[in-house]
Amino acid sequence: MTVMNCNTDAIAPVAAESSSLQQRYQALLAGQDETSGLWLEEQLARAANLPDDLPDTPSTLPAWSATLAASVAAAYAEYLKQRRQGAPRRFFANRAHALWFLQQVAPTKAVDGAWLHGTLRHWRDPRYHGLIRTYLEELGNGDPRCNHVLIYQRLLGRLGCMEAMPLNDTRYLQGTLQLALGQHCDAFLPEVIGYNLGYEQPPLHLLITTYELAELGIDGQYFQLHVTIDNAASGHAQLSLQALRQLSPEHDKQAFYARVRCGYRLNNLGIAAPDLIRQFDLQAELFAALERKRVYGEFMHADLCRLQQRTINQWLAAPGAMPAFVAALQAQGWVRRGQDPAQSRWWTLIEGPAAAMFGVFNSYEKQLWHDWIADTWQPVVRRVAPGSWGLPETGAETPASMATEPPATLIERMAGNRHATPDGLLATRAYRRTTGLLHEEPR
Repeated sequence: MTVMNCNTDAIAPVAAESSSLQQRYQALLAGQDETSGLWLEEQLARAANLPDDLPDTPSTLPAWSATLAASVAAAYAEYLKQRRQGAPRRFFANRAHALWFLQQVAPTKAVDGAWLHGTLRHWRDPRYHGLIRTYLEELGNGDPRCNHVLIYQRLLGRLGCMEAMPLNDTRYLQGTLQLALGQHCDAFLPEVIGYNLGYEQPPLHLLITTYELAELGIDGQYFQLHVTIDNAASGHAQLSLQALRQLSPEHDKQAFYARVRCGYRLNNLGIAAPDLIRQFDLQAELFAALERKRVYGEFMHADLCRLQQRTINQWLAAPGAMPAFVAALQAQGWVRRGQDPAQSRWWTLIEGPAAAMFGVFNSYEKQLWHDWIADTWQPVVRRVAPGSWGLPETGAETPASMATEPPATLIERMAGNRHATPDGLLATRAYRRTTGLLHEEPR
């Protein structure tokens, strides 16, 4: 398949970036990154060297999308067949593994849809309405029960994972790309269309993730929602094809499509979800969590309790001693691996409101302990249906003052992930009414 190069005339590339991805991500969220256009051009130059699976002409994209959807469906059917025949979970070995993954991708999920924010300014142009509709649906049309960012935040909250864990800087790459594309929509419209085209094609990993989260007792509503809303028949995948058709210029269509392909390839920067999932190491994560916690507990213990002739304070005073500390817990019989964690004295010290160390470890850290102690012992987990834990009511009606604000003011309140705040939800509903893009329901 021919690999086409991106248009590099819009903005010249700059030298290596001076800030981390996390810093740029936070600056974009705050609307304070003045060099994001230059940075985006650099990322497009990187993407230009990647292959893609798109057809050489845009006229065959509908067939490509249909074939892709069919292959994903067939692969998922084969996955389910294997599971029915006794195959283990493909992604998540245990619940701690799933919680780790959900936190690793949180920076991207926190700005879901942000790459389309710039399209809101073109509400008078019907050619943009498919992209705008996609963005508004990512925002739940202002309904807190349906706003994708809020759904993910609620998921992390219910799982006790709201406390940000240290992440590799590359975890912020896709979220930063989405924020930058949303900020520079007009200068990079073909690339926005291409990125949207790739992001809205339902992948196999989304289906498997939804299935396996449910098996682990985790509400996968966020992932299930994207399985349905991104469908190739009438969902966001179809709208992405429509946007390319309607916004492609009559002259020099191949040059425009070459830039679309470059934007499409931006989806492949960074690590793919299945590869990320394979990076999880339960024991390494447990030791890393203990090392982070160690410095806070160094002087907090009495000298009465000893492990192998050393006080707990002495164990905690030595950097890198956590593997030996855990081995000492096992040697002294405080941890019995391969059994129900409730049978281990250590677990009774950290779990439960009456536990002597109640509150020392957060929910994720306790899950690491639980699954590491359990090892091959498998607890009975109740499978949950997506969305089964309930959602809040819609909320207050749009204030009259906001209903009279100009679209530009409302659009600013819908940027980044501010649309998930009460003010942003109200602004989203006001935008739909002010622009006349309120979607009527069947009656």
